[in-house]
Amino acid sequence: MGENSNVENTDSVKISEEVIAIITGVAASDIEGVSNVGNSGIAANWTEIIAGKKNNSKGIKIELNEEKVIIDINITVNYGTCIPDVARNVQDAVKKSVEEMTGLVVEKVNVRVAGIKLKTENDKKPSKTKKEEQEAE
Repeated sequence: MGENSNVENTDSVKISEEVIAIITGVAASDIEGVSNVGNSGIAANWTEIIAGKKNNSKGIKIELNEEKVIIDINITVNYGTCIPDVARNVQDAVKKSVEEMTGLVVEKVNVRVAGIKLKTENDKKPSKTKKEEQEAE
């Protein structure tokens, strides 16, 4: 078999917008102060309730132009957190994760704070340590 230098490599890799949205959702949900990624409320969570699994791409819009990406993401933050710091951390984490995992250039990450989660009685109770949990078993 001889090599033909006139033949172009026509292989390609295309990353779907949903994959980019999932990467975005996971990266954002790992940020301290982020309570929820996406829209809040029962209507927004119906697929999660029915399917029994979390949808990491809801409330995220991806605009893909060749090798550049613009990301719009809605988040809910925990009450008492510094919202500009949380938003900035989300932007940095999303940009880093998407660029490292896809090789695409993230032009912008637009964060919309869609809600705030208030503390409930369960949130105020101190959680058990791992040792206390093991002793309870």
